[in-house]
Amino acid sequence: MDETLRQLGELLLGSVPTVILLALLYLLYAVIVHKPLARVLAERRSKTEGAVEKSRADFAAAEARTSEYEQRLREARATVFRAQEAWRKAALDARTAALNDARKKAQEKVQAARADIEKDREAAQSGLQGEAQALAAEIIRRVLEPAGAGR
Repeated sequence: MDETLRQLGELLLGSVPTVILLALLYLLYAVIVHKPLARVLAERRSKTEGAVEKSRADFAAAEARTSEYEQRLREARATVFRAQEAWRKAALDARTAALNDARKKAQEKVQAARADIEKDREAAQSGLQGEAQALAAEIIRRVLEPAGAGR
């Protein structure tokens, strides 16, 4: 057992330089590799997150511009529609005015034609009245005339 303890002690004594080298290696790793690597990774993460935030902000700005564009497009369409509606109304008003004018002229022509017809009727009636009186006088004269006197 003494021998085992002694061998164990020699092993421990032999492993001390290895432990010291391992601890030194760990410290060197931590100082030379791990800390700079952690710093670079943190910087990369912050830049990546910054880029993501920037892309989100750019996306939001693009959506705002798109919304503004769509609003202006709707306003432009509404303006065009109002202009078309005004033009259509003006054309309809002009058509209505022309139609009313044509009706008025037609009505005036109808009135003039009725007046002419009435004058012609009155003239014809006067002429017929005169002829009827002349015929009546001739009939009366022939009826009252003695028989055979006119032959």
